[in-house]
Amino acid sequence: MAASALAVSPVNAEENGEVVKLRMMAYNAESARATYLQYLSDTLPNIEIEFEFVSTDNFDNVLNSQLQAGEGPDIIEVGGQTKLLARAGYLLDLSNQEFISKYSDSGLQAYTVGEGVYAEPLQSWFEGIFYNKKIFEENGISVPKTWDEFIAIHKTLEEKGIKAQTMGAQSYEPMMKQSIGLVNNLFYSDSENMKFDESFNEGEGKLEEAWLPAVQEWYKIIEEGCLNAEMLGLSYDQALDEFATEKAAMWECGPWAVETILAKNPDIDFGMFPIPGTDADKPGWLVGGPGSAWAINAKSEHVEEALKVLEVTSTEEAQQALAKDNAGSSFVTGVEIDLGDIYADCDEAFKAGNVYAPWTAVWTNGNAVTEAYGKSLQEVLSGSKDVQQALADADTTNENLLDALE
Repeated sequence: MAASALAVSPVNAEENGEVVKLRMMAYNAESARATYLQYLSDTLPNIEIEFEFVSTDNFDNVLNSQLQAGEGPDIIEVGGQTKLLARAGYLLDLSNQEFISKYSDSGLQAYTVGEGVYAEPLQSWFEGIFYNKKIFEENGISVPKTWDEFIAIHKTLEEKGIKAQTMGAQSYEPMMKQSIGLVNNLFYSDSENMKFDESFNEGEGKLEEAWLPAVQEWYKIIEEGCLNAEMLGLSYDQALDEFATEKAAMWECGPWAVETILAKNPDIDFGMFPIPGTDADKPGWLVGGPGSAWAINAKSEHVEEALKVLEVTSTEEAQQALAKDNAGSSFVTGVEIDLGDIYADCDEAFKAGNVYAPWTAVWTNGNAVTEAYGKSLQEVLSGSKDVQQALADADTTNENLLDALE
């Protein structure tokens, strides 16, 4: 059973002068939260945040081990694992906290289980294609409106000896997200297909059937040699460095990388465009939606102080601080975030609401399914599997986890 809600008590560390240490475990690096963490320190002097970063590749293993041992962090960054953790009773129900009412339903959906809300959304996340404006302009290249145009850009640049796209495919995430960008364009763009995710949660909908045409369209980028097996040896940091130092014209990523890119090359002129589909008259799609969120360990010894952190996070000042180092819109009603010129090419996609990531928005087993799918795509890139097998692997993972929950 999920833990019951607890109201903020008027008696806390701030009133009795004690300094309470809260451990905050996150899979977004501290640099992506720097301004926000400083704001918390200035606003809550009686609460000391001990920030613990764990990479996404190992986050769930580390977190689950600690929670099972009763030694988990006080505040947990959660995403696709929220529903499973809530059902296991590890997360505090926040639904009766006043600050939760400040958030839009679209922001809370991913963190709602039954009648309870188990996490407070941070800023939205989105991922598209960063591109070097100088390289594009010097080679007469425009932002692509279709997937075929995107592939053609690779050909044009490669023929001139310019690396078109870098990818840290050592991680399963980049191909997983890029292929889902095509699924967004070709499948989820039909509002009727939005019902699919609920059937997938019930074990009825199958990715192998529903997504296959879109993923086969994405696979053309491998067939044409734009993505290759050598990329399996590149890490995220190496791919970032190639883009930042202008050794590659494009890189799929999100706003969390911007500060590091600019630190490596303050003079780089770059933007982002959405992942294009097959219809030039329609804006492309970004992968994203409600981003990660803060949840509270139901067994924390400092629940009152942790709730205070979440309460402060719901203020406009904290929301602006969050976006300072990791651009994204706010789910607090009435708070507007200026994303800046880097994302101007994404304006039409944002206006159309073309931002979606089913594994964080709806799926019960989101993280595990996308990891299985992404790792199988690594095998697709190496030539040992095809995309249909990769989708079948994701379906099998979902089915096995659903059976385990029964």
